[in-house]
Amino acid sequence: MKYSVSHTTKIIKGSITLTASKSESNRALIIQALCTEKFEIKNLATAQDTLTLNNILQSQNSQLLDVGAAGTTMRFLTAYYSTMIGTRIITGSERMKKRPIGILVNALRELGAQIEYMEEEGFPPLKITGKALRGGEIEMDGNVSSQFISALLLISPQLQNGLVIKFKGEVTSRPYINMTLKMMEEFRVYGQWHDNSISVSKQNYHKKSEVDYVYNVEGDWSSASYWYAIAALAKEVDLTIHGLKHPSLQGDSIVADVFSFFGIKTEYVAGGIRITKHRVKDEHFGFDFSDCPDIAQTISVVVSAMNIPALFNGLHTLRIKETDRIEALKIELKKLGTEVEILNDNSIKINSSATNNSPKASEGNTSVTISTYEDHRMAMAFAAFAMKVDTINIEHPDVVKKSYPGFWNDLKSIGFIVKEV
Repeated sequence: MKYSVSHTTKIIKGSITLTASKSESNRALIIQALCTEKFEIKNLATAQDTLTLNNILQSQNSQLLDVGAAGTTMRFLTAYYSTMIGTRIITGSERMKKRPIGILVNALRELGAQIEYMEEEGFPPLKITGKALRGGEIEMDGNVSSQFISALLLISPQLQNGLVIKFKGEVTSRPYINMTLKMMEEFRVYGQWHDNSISVSKQNYHKKSEVDYVYNVEGDWSSASYWYAIAALAKEVDLTIHGLKHPSLQGDSIVADVFSFFGIKTEYVAGGIRITKHRVKDEHFGFDFSDCPDIAQTISVVVSAMNIPALFNGLHTLRIKETDRIEALKIELKKLGTEVEILNDNSIKINSSATNNSPKASEGNTSVTISTYEDHRMAMAFAAFAMKVDTINIEHPDVVKKSYPGFWNDLKSIGFIVKEV
């Protein structure tokens, strides 16, 4: 199945209510499972990853747990079930079985966890025999996935000796780590940064004292990035996006600053933001995505469509996501006339000169079909190109359910024509 995506006027006006953050939702679910005091989570994400995590946490007696393609769920549950008495096997999709998890498993083993690899060493599926963990001090590279670090932090107050993580080298995903620490603080668990290390003592999660306390999940800034991309490529824009906060716990809220380069002005209004279009800086674009890798695909489409040469750094985690995102970008942007030069596993150079001469980009060619590689972000990032061509086709559009199930309906509500072809 594929969708054809188009917009007749290329003028974006109206409002949407953004999907909830799966990053925030997934952290809240683990805290809820570890907290002895019951509390409600309001506006929980409808993303497939969150539904999967919630369903597994609710299935108390199951010993075989299948996370599908949910990477955060795999990592968070690996840590969580290491502290829960009993034996469980956690597996996932074929792609999940190719996503390395050895760094997290090694760290948990150092803290006393009993984890075995069921198939290939360093990869799921895992057999976990949960027990009380002693905790203590471990050392990790600072550039590892923030999901590994967050998984450890979320269980840290349960450890007998607490947790100290000493980082080797620069820590590259501080915003995601700080989101985890801030959410832990919401439930009376406190961690501290000490130069290049974090410490969390043995504590207990507690909800706030209000009788009717609920935890409210914010809208998803990663998902907002697709609307910023659409706005940057549109002729005119006046769009209100409900559900976002300022300041935000989410590192991807940096999109508001990044897209000012592409002519998008962000105004914070009650309950959300309003974005409008102004003058674009027509020059070379360079950015380090170490703290916000999830918006790299979106911005690669924008610079391609706007003929802006770009240098992207901080991409080292993109190789082990739902797909090899660096290679996927190279293949799919070439269909739109843009050459991507892979400098190394951390950096790419996007050459816009090819786009300037591309009939596909300049003449509204309707035959361009984008492969999505079972990756939700590929589908949503490239949908924005409908602002530059008559029609763009997106293969396997249902992959958006991983993080933003209502994406195609939201596009339709703002004037996009989305049809199955």
